[in-house]
Amino acid sequence: MKNKKHSLTFFILIFMLASMACSVFVGGPDYPTQTVPVSTAEVQSVQTQIVEALVTGAESGVVTLNITESQLTSLIATRMLEKGNPPFTDPQVLLRDNQMQLYGKITRGSFTANMLITTNVSIDPTTGAPKVEIVTADFGPFAAPEGLNATVNAIVAEAFTGSFGPVAIGFRLESISIADGVMTMIGRIK
Repeated sequence: MKNKKHSLTFFILIFMLASMACSVFVGGPDYPTQTVPVSTAEVQSVQTQIVEALVTGAESGVVTLNITESQLTSLIATRMLEKGNPPFTDPQVLLRDNQMQLYGKITRGSFTANMLITTNVSIDPTTGAPKVEIVTADFGPFAAPEGLNATVNAIVAEAFTGSFGPVAIGFRLESISIADGVMTMIGRIK
């Protein structure tokens, strides 16, 4: 009898420890059926594209840059990995119908949920930098984090300005369009 009691106590203890070590999925919006791959090659390709666009722009004065879903997803994933405590993980970016859809996973304690933030991307008329406005935000059963709009703006702006680097000072965006998995940005060299 004593042996069975210790076995049951041991089993319950192991079960509790195992459940604390795991995260429990609690829902949220479905991820897209077709995932966008993340790779360092895509980050490198967008950085190369930026340099080439600026070299061409130095001659013509106009800079045109086309960023794909895979490149933007890879840029944001790289920025998230660089953060010690990222606000979300597993980003997936879809560029459709003049909107950017940002999927991710958020964790609160031992609970994990999918998130979807749909944004309009435009240009800040004062700075000429990308401006992100949240249209909808779905965090499953979790409340939207405080300062969500500022955080998403900072993440996207950091992805862009981190890619443009020091040359961004001499560059001003004039238009941004989003369609069919590509964000096209057109600007001028100051």
